[in-house]
Amino acid sequence: MADTKDTKQTKQAGSRRQIGDLSVFPLSLGGNVFGWTADEAESFAVLDAYVAAGGNFVDTADVYSAWVPGNSGGESETILGNWFASRGNRADIVLATKVGAGVPTPRGLSAAAIKAGLDESLKRLRTDYIDLYYTHYDDPSVPVEEIISTLDELVKAGKVRQIAASNISAERLEASLDFSAKEGLARYVALQPHYNLVSRDTFEGPLADVAARHGVVTLPYYALASGFLTGKYRPGASVDSARAEGAAKYLETERGQKALAALDDVAANHGAAHATVALAWLAAQPTVVAPIASARTVDQLPALLAVADLKLTEQELALLTSASE
Repeated sequence: MADTKDTKQTKQAGSRRQIGDLSVFPLSLGGNVFGWTADEAESFAVLDAYVAAGGNFVDTADVYSAWVPGNSGGESETILGNWFASRGNRADIVLATKVGAGVPTPRGLSAAAIKAGLDESLKRLRTDYIDLYYTHYDDPSVPVEEIISTLDELVKAGKVRQIAASNISAERLEASLDFSAKEGLARYVALQPHYNLVSRDTFEGPLADVAARHGVVTLPYYALASGFLTGKYRPGASVDSARAEGAAKYLETERGQKALAALDDVAANHGAAHATVALAWLAAQPTVVAPIASARTVDQLPALLAVADLKLTEQELALLTSASE
């Protein structure tokens, strides 16, 4: 029997996670494919299906997808802005975007760069506020005091609800958090590191320790290792994907092969997709609130959304952890 509307709403509410005062679905939909491997119509279809399944947390950046020939950056935000305007649902979505990156030249994180970047993002997204605003790549040439003070100004102006960091060192993250605490300014509530079952040293260690000590939640990107952790990349197999080269490199490592074998076993235990298991392992790690994963088509969504309901046993988590060390 299908869920009633009330039952569905209760289920969705029960699966929410907290990032400061933001209540989010435990799978963040990555917007890096919008304007890259998914055109506007395909992007709208994926977004509609994600929301219909209870999702409410979308991640993008001002630079997406400048790496595509003919693009200049901002394509993903523009598609999202058009979707918000078409669906009239901006208030229902927790929207995350970023500033500081650039192709080929980074924008940087000076006060002027952050303010200009935000105004441009707001225009493309057709909104007057961002729920979660990231520094995309840290800019060591700018003191953390300037970065935090600028972001605090944007929060006080009502343009940003919460602030977060991505691609930052443990030292700079801690210095930022200490300055926020000392001055009573907005603080980073979330961290977006490169982190997945076969890329663990990018986060585990000092960076993870700082996040845990300061109560900063984690939202990992490359959660599926460019698609490798979907299980479709096998020795001798040919996969038609824009990310094939990035994913296939893991097949050449012992860690990748062992992790894939462990995924095979755990996925079989649950009758689950490999991607779901890989995301569930991430979701079970300390400080992780919601992995980020993208879907080029609606057909790719169910395996991602299923992370909300899959709970791995301690033995399964240990197997995956051991295999990927």
